[in-house]
Amino acid sequence: MSPTDDRPIQPQRYGSGQAVRRLEDDALLQGQGRFTDDLGAPGDGWLVFVRSPHAHAALRSVDAEAARALPGVRAVITGADLVAAGMPPLPTGAPFRRADGSACATPPRRALAHEVVRHVGEAVAAVVADSLAQARDAADALVVDYRELPVVASLAAALRADAVVTPAAPDNIACEARHGDAAAAQAAFAQAAHVVALDLTHQRLAALTLEPRAVRAAWDAARGRLDMHASTQMPTALRATVASALGLTPEAVRVRVGDVGGGFGMKTGAYPEDVVVAWAARHTGRPVRWSGERGEEFLSTTHGRDVQAHAELALDAEGRMLALRVHSHANVGAYALATGVAIQLLIGPWVQTSVYHVPVIDFHFRAVLTHQAPTGAYRGAGRPEAIFNIERLLDEAARQSGIDRIALRRRNFIRPEQMPYTNPMGQTYDVGRFERVLDQALPLADWDGFAARAQQSRARGLWRGLGIATFLEWTGGNAFEESVTLEVKSDGIVEVFSAVNQMGQGIATSLAQLVVDVLQVPIERVRVVLGDTERGNGFGSAGSRSLFTGGSAMRGGAEHTLAQAHQLAASALEAAPEDLRYQAARFHVVGTDHAIGLFELAGRQPGAHIQVEHTHTVAGPSWPNGAHICEVELDPQTGAVAVVGYTSVNDVGRVVNPLIVRGQLDGGAVQGIGQALCEQILYDAASGQLLTGSLMDYAVPRAHELATCFRTEMDESTPCANNALGVKGVGELGTIGATPAVVNAVADALARAGRPELAPRLQMPLSPARLWALLQSQG
Repeated sequence: MSPTDDRPIQPQRYGSGQAVRRLEDDALLQGQGRFTDDLGAPGDGWLVFVRSPHAHAALRSVDAEAARALPGVRAVITGADLVAAGMPPLPTGAPFRRADGSACATPPRRALAHEVVRHVGEAVAAVVADSLAQARDAADALVVDYRELPVVASLAAALRADAVVTPAAPDNIACEARHGDAAAAQAAFAQAAHVVALDLTHQRLAALTLEPRAVRAAWDAARGRLDMHASTQMPTALRATVASALGLTPEAVRVRVGDVGGGFGMKTGAYPEDVVVAWAARHTGRPVRWSGERGEEFLSTTHGRDVQAHAELALDAEGRMLALRVHSHANVGAYALATGVAIQLLIGPWVQTSVYHVPVIDFHFRAVLTHQAPTGAYRGAGRPEAIFNIERLLDEAARQSGIDRIALRRRNFIRPEQMPYTNPMGQTYDVGRFERVLDQALPLADWDGFAARAQQSRARGLWRGLGIATFLEWTGGNAFEESVTLEVKSDGIVEVFSAVNQMGQGIATSLAQLVVDVLQVPIERVRVVLGDTERGNGFGSAGSRSLFTGGSAMRGGAEHTLAQAHQLAASALEAAPEDLRYQAARFHVVGTDHAIGLFELAGRQPGAHIQVEHTHTVAGPSWPNGAHICEVELDPQTGAVAVVGYTSVNDVGRVVNPLIVRGQLDGGAVQGIGQALCEQILYDAASGQLLTGSLMDYAVPRAHELATCFRTEMDESTPCANNALGVKGVGELGTIGATPAVVNAVADALARAGRPELAPRLQMPLSPARLWALLQSQG
């Protein structure tokens, strides 16, 4: 159809609320994706890192003479070279303090280690050569002289202070935070009829993206500009860090992002490797590329979780919550990164009381340094830990008090008439009808029919359990502003740009649908451009904010574009603006046959286009919530757990694309199930060596194990009040609800089989070996 074709179009088939197939998928399925590693050109230099085999060691020297003499080697770069060139340490630390009031303690983090290495896999040198094979050979030829130092190999070792990570923290506590009223909480616990306490482990996890990190950089000496392609969720943040490290203005660095094979929070911000590749490109004067190998990703990306928590809940005789007390230690690794610290000391605690009215809290959280890789954002980012704490406490309280666990939840839900509701952490929920969501989930899961299914399982020698989690989460990243550009072109294309990023979540399709809603053009006429700091900058995609903020901005930008076009059409048709009607991408003069198409109108403008730049701010975060119910079968002979049913009802506000939302919810749940049952990063407790450095060692759930067990529904009846679309973030909700629902199901199976005393001792991951050993224990 030509841009001025008069045949009717049906944009409503592709607008909001429709399960439109993702626009991104055809190219990806045909192998035509444009990932960073696809963007190399002849003449690029290949970079390989040399990484420390020690968890803690003095770096005496790096002998590069033999490596530099090998064929094809363009450069060998060490930490000393970067320090001599004036490169500052990379950003670390967080706006939290130690108990004595001093600043957050952390060693300086260099792009390449200088003088000291602080975790296995930390990069100590980089080699650039004409080919990848040559770079690898040269890396092998480097001779690095280390002197091993005492290792803080685990959280337990850190708390004993057998050795220290930095002299600024002789107790290895980087910083800490307290929230609530400890004295009031103690008084509430003293008068409580029921007190339940649990020690809970949130094990360390790897994000495990399909596409490892990758970056390509090219230096334009004539213009003094750096052009980078990277697999990142946040190109503007990457630009800022690289510019600072290289002594450039942000405007002198361009970061572009093509297809991204998964992020899950792990690809937020800049890594040392990004900075080194950029510096190497400027140093050699030629483009340089690096793609991480899977083993490197296990060693050197930020990990998630890794928290030991002691949680206590006080209830009155009727089961109403009186107080919640949580004290925890978070292993933030060798460097206290701002994100990793804030997630555990502030962001997770924001939702610790969840959907329940808790009058009093006493929270004490510590960030602890060890000689392990740093932690950072991973899907859910602190909220899974918080929700796991309270949901495990609730089910255990029900078992110990004899109060039905559904009744216990109903009794403590925040009610709709209490909205907007400010929780004890000072966070305000705009809307929420939590009992309504639960009421939909119970029949969907056939909660009342569970006993019959449990009897059938028992006949096959299996113990069946039923678990539940009712919860909410916070989204938005507290970055509430986003800018977009829309351009209506005379060739029949509406090109839109946003600084939010695609990484497999389908955001380009959802943004296009919002444009279709307003401009009423076929979705194939909408071209979505993302990830280019030359065209626009913003926070990026993290904290489930892409549609919440980016979509709201796109909707507003489309409306402004239509308003501008309306005025231009009135002039072109010589009619009063109020006499025009817009339908199916055409302006009509009411009562006449005079009309002009949107794209024809664009062709009459200077530059043959209509262009609008729009900045939009949402009013606050969104609070998606859900009720997730899991059924498991436990084989008492082997300890093996099978998830045989997973039902969820999710209040995510207005749904733009149900197909994408279901995919996000189910995909997130699979990652939460993975944490519950099998995933764990392990280090040797003596040496600090990584033990789970490959997919032969790190277990993840497989599609065939879970493909048929999901029943997923959305409740759109309670739209978010903080944005014009009414949407709530959805990308992390499934992960947050799945882990407690699964573990509560296993605890329920144990209790129903006559072993309730084992339920409080469950610790993730619930691997067959671990569960079998627990079943053999006495008491």
